[in-house]
Amino acid sequence: MKTFAPLITSVIVAVWVAAIAIISVQNATPVSLKFLTFQSVQIPVGLVLAFSAGIGLIAMAVLQPLWGVAGSRGRSRLEDDAEFFVDDEEF
Repeated sequence: MKTFAPLITSVIVAVWVAAIAIISVQNATPVSLKFLTFQSVQIPVGLVLAFSAGIGLIAMAVLQPLWGVAGSRGRSRLEDDAEFFVDDEEF
């Protein structure tokens, strides 16, 4: 089961990269991004998608270990609560 998760992850990333490649080939028209008063230079849509996906992958790789540390701390507290509320009554 431990080798199944990386396989699924690899397949999902491969499909995502293939979709970005197809979209970037079909949409070669340049666009410019606007945010508040800032505006970027004109770049192809596929390049915008590729940068967005790359930034998302990097952000998730950085944040995932932090969620693991917070989750392990929270789980131990919940397990302690579960042991505290055990019903020991005999019928």
